[in-house]
Amino acid sequence: MSQKPITVIGAGLAGCEAAWQIARSGQAVILREMRPNRQTPAHRTDGLAELVCSNSLRSDDAGHNAVGLLHEEMRRCGSLILAAADQTAVPAGGALAVDREAFSKTVEEKLRQNPLVSIEREELTDLPDAKDGFFIIATGPLTTPELAQKIQAAAGGEDLLHFFDAIAPIVTADSVDMTKAWKQSRYDKGNGDDYINCPLDKEQYDAFIDALLSGEKVAFKEWEKDTPYFEGCLPIEVMAERGRETLAFGPMKPVGLTNPHTGARPYAVVQLRKENRQGTLLNLVGFQTKLTYGEQKRLFKTIPGLENASFVRFGGIHRNTFVCSPKVLDETLRLKARPNIRLAGQVTGCEGYVESAAVGLMAGLFAVREAEGKTPVLPPETTALGAMLRHITVNANDSCFQPMNINFGLFPPPPVPEGKKKIKGLDRKRAQSERALADLAVWIQKAEINGKTN
Repeated sequence: MSQKPITVIGAGLAGCEAAWQIARSGQAVILREMRPNRQTPAHRTDGLAELVCSNSLRSDDAGHNAVGLLHEEMRRCGSLILAAADQTAVPAGGALAVDREAFSKTVEEKLRQNPLVSIEREELTDLPDAKDGFFIIATGPLTTPELAQKIQAAAGGEDLLHFFDAIAPIVTADSVDMTKAWKQSRYDKGNGDDYINCPLDKEQYDAFIDALLSGEKVAFKEWEKDTPYFEGCLPIEVMAERGRETLAFGPMKPVGLTNPHTGARPYAVVQLRKENRQGTLLNLVGFQTKLTYGEQKRLFKTIPGLENASFVRFGGIHRNTFVCSPKVLDETLRLKARPNIRLAGQVTGCEGYVESAAVGLMAGLFAVREAEGKTPVLPPETTALGAMLRHITVNANDSCFQPMNINFGLFPPPPVPEGKKKIKGLDRKRAQSERALADLAVWIQKAEINGKTN
């Protein structure tokens, strides 16, 4: 074992997962977090693993969805983040959504209970030398400008890229007019009533789009101009600018829903999902936005059922920072120019809470192996973990590297059964998932991973 504790910088989902994997492997770890001494534009507490955007970790279907498969792989690797999510889950159809406050507290309690974990509230302002031991930097999308500059310099001057993640508004459940709205999940999945739906007819939808397009937007700072958005988290007004019907075929699509008040399917719908286990708070699904607070209040109150809505949080935007990982990281997430330092989480160019935690999990495991004097064992590219790792370190186009969520397009094609020309659709996804979990079991044994969470 390394005589020095491994140090993890940043106590978001990636950092907490990395620290957990290190400690449960028997290695001492220091987890450093700059909050509350220095806050970020998006965080509101000093809690570890604070979710600042959606409370959903997306689909939990391991058989037909890539992120659901990633959930299952992480569970089998003893993930703290997935264990805490399962413990604090709230109903959300086929998605894994959590009570955000309870989730953060659960993660922090688990880490504090481990005697090998030391939590320090201190900001990292400079990159450590090799003599300082092994480090994992998991400072996330809101890496401070000072540290980002140091990473940029260590990476050889490669430019860091920026884009915006947008935050959806939250309303109180008791302020929704249920004489106009109704409870139903699309196609009655889950409990069938995990979502509240606010319907719009064609005239209401057109008026909404007109107001959305003309609404006052947040003014960008000079350094934020000409910064591309991530396609998977576009503000609703940006989607609307691409075509009047974009939202009706996107987050406002009415498919799988029937309005019990009219017996018909609405032209468009705004869905609300539980923000906490009690169901007292609801977020507007897919309504990330950069509208000003005043415009949000005015516009969203025109939605049927939300005329008297009480907003506890309006939407907003925040910066994301990531490196060109295929150029600056090796296949075990080490900075090529500073191999005692690994990066983890969204700063590597993965996108999403689950993916960030997954990269943190791998960074922690790799750091432990190296501290033990062993060669890190890479997960097979046929697994969700391996596919994500290969994308950010090897397979992506480094000339136009952009953040990526896990998806089956990152996996190698599944083998075609004898007698068939091709395999597609749900059968293809099922085959990829089955192969992934089989290959994961071999990797877990080879990499000597403890699959138990406790």
